[in-house]
Amino acid sequence: MRKFSGKVVALLMTLSLIVGAAGSYAIFSFVQSRSAAQTSAVEASSAVADSESSKVKLIHDLIEKDYFKKVPSGKLYDGAINGMIQALGDPFSSYMNAKMASDFTQSLSSSFQGIGAEVQMVGNKVSIVSPIKGSPAEKAGLKPDDQIVSINGKSTEGLNINQAVAKIRGKKGTTVRIGIRRPGVASELMFKIKRDDIPIRTVNSRIIRKYGQPIGYLAITQFNERTDQEFSSALKSLEKQNMKGLIIDVRGNPGGYLQAVEKIANLLVPDKKPIVQIEDRQGKRQPFYSTLDKKKSYPVAALIDGGSASASEILAGALHEGAGYPLIGVKSFGKGTVQQGIELSDKSELKLTTDKWLTPDGNWIHRKGIRPTIEVRQPAYFYVAPLTLKKGETLKYDQTSPMIAAGQKMLIGSGFNPQRTDGYFSRGTEKAVAAFQKSVKIPVTGRIDQKTASELQARTLEAIGNPKNDRQLNAALQEIEKELK
Repeated sequence: MRKFSGKVVALLMTLSLIVGAAGSYAIFSFVQSRSAAQTSAVEASSAVADSESSKVKLIHDLIEKDYFKKVPSGKLYDGAINGMIQALGDPFSSYMNAKMASDFTQSLSSSFQGIGAEVQMVGNKVSIVSPIKGSPAEKAGLKPDDQIVSINGKSTEGLNINQAVAKIRGKKGTTVRIGIRRPGVASELMFKIKRDDIPIRTVNSRIIRKYGQPIGYLAITQFNERTDQEFSSALKSLEKQNMKGLIIDVRGNPGGYLQAVEKIANLLVPDKKPIVQIEDRQGKRQPFYSTLDKKKSYPVAALIDGGSASASEILAGALHEGAGYPLIGVKSFGKGTVQQGIELSDKSELKLTTDKWLTPDGNWIHRKGIRPTIEVRQPAYFYVAPLTLKKGETLKYDQTSPMIAAGQKMLIGSGFNPQRTDGYFSRGTEKAVAAFQKSVKIPVTGRIDQKTASELQARTLEAIGNPKNDRQLNAALQEIEKELK
């Protein structure tokens, strides 16, 4: 079965923490499964010794015989395999030994719990690709490109993606402390996140009447086995409500199944160009076409951002290049490779990058992303780092710090403008803080303490969740309105 992706390494975190909605090992990755015969052939071929493999065996035997303490043979070979994977310099290829694969499969079948974040290795750092909408990770404030530098107080230095995943996942109701290094923020941020059930509904829909005409809105949070059915049902419901235009939102969507992307594209993208093209190492391309003969009668626009990855980018590329629909937001993540999932005879598993995927026009967006046709950034408070004050710590007049800058942005989001966001705690900032404290009925001091910081963060999350403050959505509505005139 072919599947599209959020990253294969990322899928390890996604499923370990989300604990897969479809009960599949590759729910968020475009992974091709080899047959038993293919795998046997690969293993037979690999068994032919050459000088290099003999060298590996020799070093293994020398360590086993002469190293000052006993090391399990399997551990040595696992290390050699991981070394080969690391030598590829590819964050999307990975290896799990039999125990890791078994533990992981067991976790998939036992629950749908975690924090809800997808990760990949960037260099030697475990980094967030995207938190899933509605997940504990998103509610806590994790963002795309955040680097995970510590887990429960211990550094992630030297951990591979599987080891990091194993430390983060856990039972519903338990908590994990994750240290984050965020681009543009000098100090390490600390998040305490309670694991929970991750929402598995993948399509949310509603009618928006901002300009008097009913505009359909469909948000796709991921592409799993049922997403195309959810999308089709929601689209029919919106059409029955006589919608005049449609907005498709794949912001923060880390990817999913090829079948879901194909079937959704079949509803919206005509068959003049391929939905996507798969290119192998010899440069041979396999196109996937829609069966739709013409576009919808109403205008369509799509929303993308830095958390839109892989399958989301495939759909965005198809909507824009295949159907001419506008893309609104900011540049997408940029994941344009395809992985194969190979289960070996000892139940260990290898995920190996084998192909590229290309847009309808043949563009490879890997590490580049898809640029929107209309670029719109959200207000600064959408991207703000959380205020992590220590017990007894306060931010006050005449101080300067990145946390004060974050607090100033949160004040703006809460409706109390300090007239600056440069991190200097001015008299204007003091006045805005006092007004905010009065509005939420906490002691009015003009200083930001733990209680004030907590209230600011809560109000900021409310502001982010209010569609009126969503500049990208509003820009899409304006674009649809222009098309209707």
